Amino acid sequence: MYKNTFSKSFEGKFQNDFWQALYNTITEYNLTSKYFFDLLSAFKQDISKSRYNTFDELLNYCEQSANPVGRIILKLFNIRDDESMQYSDAICTALQLTNFYQDVSIDIKKDRIYIPMYEIDKFGVELNQFELKQNNPNFEQLLKYQIERTKELFSEGKKLFVKLPARLEKQIRLTVLGGETILGKIEQMNYNVLNDHPKLSKKDILIIFFKAFMK
Repeated sequence: MYKNTFSKSFEGKFQNDFWQALYNTITEYNLTSKYFFDLLSAFKQDISKSRYNTFDELLNYCEQSANPVGRIILKLFNIRDDESMQYSDAICTALQLTNFYQDVSIDIKKDRIYIPMYEIDKFGVELNQFELKQNNPNFEQLLKYQIERTKELFSEGKKLFVKLPARLEKQIRLTVLGGETILGKIEQMNYNVLNDHPKLSKKDILIIFFKAFMK
């Protein structure tokens, strides 16, 4: 429904003031309409798809659900080069993956698993462990693998910082530090996200702000 409504906006047919304002913003800032269609596709996919067979499938979801947000922000600041977009994609994908691992205990209640089925099987983890909340060495190794890969994405994405204006750089740095802190908490709890939901404490937030603004 929203896709059709959005498409009609580009024909000058606005269902209400919101769609006209969105169209005007996209036109004024020369934004890429595909990013908005991708976000709508991800929303639809999240309703109908609850398992991902491979990491590439999961990356494809991130390309629609997370990466467009970063790209839109960069374009709003008139940053449009391909290299910056790629670094932004790495950050946004890492943030999306971090959220998945943080929310394992919540998502399983909705019958959703955002860890590739192939890798679950590779590490010898049984699917019923998610529902039964059975943490064991196999599950810990599975999560460790996910976390290490996500750290590498954050590391790659940090190359974007030098390309950003000061204010935006601080905001993005804060966001990345928040994601990295959540990953650290998952490590500290021996990857037991089946039984716990790591969150940032007030102390964590203060440390993150200190690190971001002392750079």
